Formats: sequence, structure tokens, C-alpha cells
Amino acid sequence: MKVPRSAVRQVVESMLECTGIRKATKYLDANTTVKCTRQRPYDSRDRQETLLLTIGKPNYAERKFIKLCQKAGDPFPVRKVQFQFYK
Repeated sequence: MKVPRSAVRQVVESMLECTGIRKATKYLDANTTVKCTRQRPYDSRDRQETLLLTIGKPNYAERKFIKLCQKAGDPFPVRKVQFQFYK
């Protein structure tokens, strides 16, 4: 599976720029996503940070989002990185 480096770069840089983001997802096509997930909430005392990068098939919630986008007629792939924030 060939994934563009620009997609990986966008997802990781967006996670590092904003500390309130829990997960950033980039949709490449209907069967491929690039996700970056923060392992635990950011704390200003932290000296290190762990991010998990996942490249592959979308999970259940992401498949539901893809179906809603296609039903609404939005152009696919989604150009913007989708964020999920901490509560």
C-alpha cells in the first residue's frame, strides 16, 4: 500500500501544533485512512509525548462518516484533516 508522505506529514503536524486534539484522521479514499492518535491527554509537565500512527482500513465510525459524505455528495477524498478533541 503506497501512502503519500504529505498525508502522513499533515496528520502528525496537526497533532503537534494543537495540544487539545485526541485524534486526527485523513481520508485518502473509501478504503484507506491515515490516523494519528495521542495516547493520553497533553499535560504541560510532560517532557515527552507518544503518538500512534495508523495507516489502513477505516474503522466502524470512519466507515459511517464515509457513507454520510458520499450520500451528501461531498467530493471524495475529504481534503481537510478531521479532528476529534478531548471532552
